[in-house]
Amino acid sequence: MTLSTLTVGYLYPEIMGGCGDRGNLAAVLRRCGWRGIETEVVELRLGDPVDPEDADLYLIGGGAEYHQRLIAGDLADLKGPGLCEAVAQGAALLAVGAGYELLGRFYQPSRGVELPGVRLFDTWTIQQSPDLTAASCTIAKARAGRAIGDLVVQWDPEGLGGRPPGPPRGELLIGFENHSARTYLGPAACPLGRVVVGQGNNGDGHEGVRLGNAIGTYLCGPCLPRNPALTDFLIAAALRRRHADTELGPLPDDLELAARDAAVRRLRASGRGGRSRLARVALPA
Repeated sequence: MTLSTLTVGYLYPEIMGGCGDRGNLAAVLRRCGWRGIETEVVELRLGDPVDPEDADLYLIGGGAEYHQRLIAGDLADLKGPGLCEAVAQGAALLAVGAGYELLGRFYQPSRGVELPGVRLFDTWTIQQSPDLTAASCTIAKARAGRAIGDLVVQWDPEGLGGRPPGPPRGELLIGFENHSARTYLGPAACPLGRVVVGQGNNGDGHEGVRLGNAIGTYLCGPCLPRNPALTDFLIAAALRRRHADTELGPLPDDLELAARDAAVRRLRASGRGGRSRLARVALPA
C-alpha cells in the first residue's frame, strides 16, 4: 500500500556527482520503495530555477573546483532563493563535498576571486591546495595538506553536534573524505556531529553542518547507502513537511550495520587517529 509520495529535487546530475554521490539518490529511492512510498525525481540542471513547492528533499553531490566554477553563479542566483525558502518551510536537503561548500557564504578557490555561496548555511570555505585541474598541479602538491581517508562521525539526530566533548553518544556515521578545502562555521551554524576519525570541516573536531532538516557534510563514498539512519532522517523530514504525523517503520538494516561495524573494527585494529575514541563506541560482540 502506498503511504505517500516523495518528490526529490536532484541538482546538477551530470556535473555534481563525484565519489559515487548518485548513490545517495539510489538509497533514498530504494528505502522509500521498500516502504511503499512512491517517489518522483526532478532533475535540476543549469538554467532551471527552484520552486520551493516542487520538492521536499533536495540532493547535491560533490565535484572538483572546476565543477564548482561551472555552477556557482547559477546555484547562488537562480536556485539559491528557492532552496532557502524550501528549507525554511521544512524541506530536507543533503549537500556533499563541493556542493556543501557552495551552500555557505562563499567558497575561496585556490586561485582567482571567491565564488558566491547560497548563504543557506552560516559557513565559508577556503581552498588550501592547488586546483587539481591546473596544468602545474603535481601529485605531491595535490596531496599536501589533503584530508583523504576514512571519516567517522558521532551524530545525534536531536542535536548532539553542538554539545561539549564527552563520551560518544548518538548514531555513528561512516564514510570517506577527500578534500583539501577547510570549511568554517559561523556563530549561527550547528555542526552535524563530532569527528571520531578523520578531519571533517577543518580539523577542529567538528564535521558538517545542520540547519533544521538541511545537512551539509564531507561524508562521501557515497554517504547514504552506508548510513541508513541518516537516510531515514531525511526521508521522514521530507514527508513531514506535508504530512506532520508521518512515522517511518523500521527496516532490516543488518547488512548495513554489519558493514559499519566491520569498518569501525578495522580502524580500531589499524591504530588510526581517534583510536581511543573508537574504543568507547559500543558495538555488537
